Amino acid sequence: MPARKPDHGYAAQSAFDRLILLVATLLRHPGVGASDPLSADDEAHDTMEQVRQRLQETAQEQGIPLKYDSVHTLRKDLKTLKRYGVMAERRYQWGYYLGTGGLTWPELKTALNALRSLAIYQQDPLISNLYDKIVRRLGLQPDSENFIYPVRSHINQSVVYTDPAEMMHKRCYRRTLFEHLEQIEAAILNGQGIEIHRDRQAFATSELGYFKVWPLQLVYSDIAWYLLCEDIDSGRLAFRRLDRFSGHFRLLPNHKRSLDLQYQSMEAAHTLRRRGWGLALGTAEEQKLERAGKQALTHVTVRFFAEVVPFIVEGELRHPTQRLEPEPKPRGQPPSYVDYHVDLPSRSLPEFSFWVYKHLDQAQFLAPDAWVQEHRRKAKQLASRFEGI
Repeated sequence: MPARKPDHGYAAQSAFDRLILLVATLLRHPGVGASDPLSADDEAHDTMEQVRQRLQETAQEQGIPLKYDSVHTLRKDLKTLKRYGVMAERRYQWGYYLGTGGLTWPELKTALNALRSLAIYQQDPLISNLYDKIVRRLGLQPDSENFIYPVRSHINQSVVYTDPAEMMHKRCYRRTLFEHLEQIEAAILNGQGIEIHRDRQAFATSELGYFKVWPLQLVYSDIAWYLLCEDIDSGRLAFRRLDRFSGHFRLLPNHKRSLDLQYQSMEAAHTLRRRGWGLALGTAEEQKLERAGKQALTHVTVRFFAEVVPFIVEGELRHPTQRLEPEPKPRGQPPSYVDYHVDLPSRSLPEFSFWVYKHLDQAQFLAPDAWVQEHRRKAKQLASRFEGI
């Protein structure tokens, strides 16, 4: 009776070994085979040669003989892994990897450091749960040999509760939009309009009530989380503090749009943010004029004095339009002041002023005159509070 022919190409031990060693290689070296844009060699040959070399290294490390590891054979093996869903059916232009395992060990450490910071200091409850899951899954606890030491951290800490479970535990529970983070993220990606309700004022001018908005992005800034959103009726873009909204959340079934439109609005908001100072983006009318190029910027000059000059001078990237002009002095003599020039929209006066006021007696507005007078009024108001003390 003739021997039964194998029904696949990996019945031979050598072929099976090669396929499994290829899997091990892609696990150890995710991204192997990335093309070098500066190389003049043929891209396909160059990338597969990288894979072949790494495969040989893995075989040597494991002490397994490797046969028939030509570029042609490896292409066939990669097609096999795609056929079984181990790899996705697409081009791997920037290197091969298995499933979702697209990170090397050093890259994973860096990513987990960033997640840890978001979980601990920015107190993102979804990220906190994700980070805990990954750490447990990979056995990365402090007492393990693979423990990832937090080399980097971003310690701007939230000043409000963000985790409903923590609020319940500490008996200070209050319903906020933090209960709906997953639904908000889904609405952002689906281009779905939502209705939310603001029930707390931060300033006398704060708006209260129901808002129908396009949610665009969840943003952490300085001390709190914000929802970047676009008002459905007026088109106004705004960063709104999540904790100032109640737990009311409703999807608007008749309001849907493409992810491309979502992205365009998000980019427009960040363009306004970069053009201004802080997160105040102005009214709908101000934004309309500004985006149309019909809103002139105001040239602002603030003089900072000796004690804070080094701090001001080292901030080379505070704003794209800034210019620093130190007091003219002979070489080697430190200036007693530096003039900080910047072009800003008028909507940015309050937030820019908050930054200037932090320096108290070490700062003085020089232009424009309206901002000079406002600073003078604030200074007198501050001085009056100390009269009679």
